[in-house]
Amino acid sequence: MEKNMMYTLIMAGCYLVLFAVGELLYHVFKVKVEFTRKLVHAGTGLLALLFPFLLHNHWWVFLLCASFGLLLLCSRHFGLLPSINAIDRKSVGSLAYPVAVYGSFLAYSYHGEQLIYYYLPILILAISDPLAALSGKRWPFIPYRIMGATKTVTGSIVFFVSALLVVFVIWRFVHPDQMQRGSLLALIYIAFLATVAEALSRDGYDNGTIPLAVIVGLYTI
Repeated sequence: MEKNMMYTLIMAGCYLVLFAVGELLYHVFKVKVEFTRKLVHAGTGLLALLFPFLLHNHWWVFLLCASFGLLLLCSRHFGLLPSINAIDRKSVGSLAYPVAVYGSFLAYSYHGEQLIYYYLPILILAISDPLAALSGKRWPFIPYRIMGATKTVTGSIVFFVSALLVVFVIWRFVHPDQMQRGSLLALIYIAFLATVAEALSRDGYDNGTIPLAVIVGLYTI
């Protein structure tokens, strides 16, 4: 328990440093909120990759995620952390993120601690989602609207390609001897599900639907 508590405090400190870096970039270097928000988004996911090695009980992950969920909720209410919250649209993304991390850790815990059930949803969320958002804003080629969510073909293509690369690399790492034709189709299927989830989500809910789609894809294959 002592080690889990120590690692939980260390990870909490790392996240506070990440938030501080975002605030520094926003206030001092005048970096736009869309970039600081995506930086914190990616950094949060990459730091979360350490959870399976440091925290050996999902309740410690719950404590960490719930604490930062409460912190982010309070920051929205009191107008704090503008490097994350100062956007001109409605979004629950910052609140859905810790829920997604804990949900992914639960899937990992209750499926024999297979790392692929944790790493795939977190990495796709941390890498593919911000890449799709930034590329869609930079090159808004063929915007489309589904279920109230406005996306671009550019963003969806970037999301799918990057998600497929993430799935391929992680699959090769976890199952180095299982790269047959069926495996490749499974990888495409998982990346496609995540892309559809991102395309259909609005107001930041993709932070929850993307990991859920990846986990569902893993279970169904």
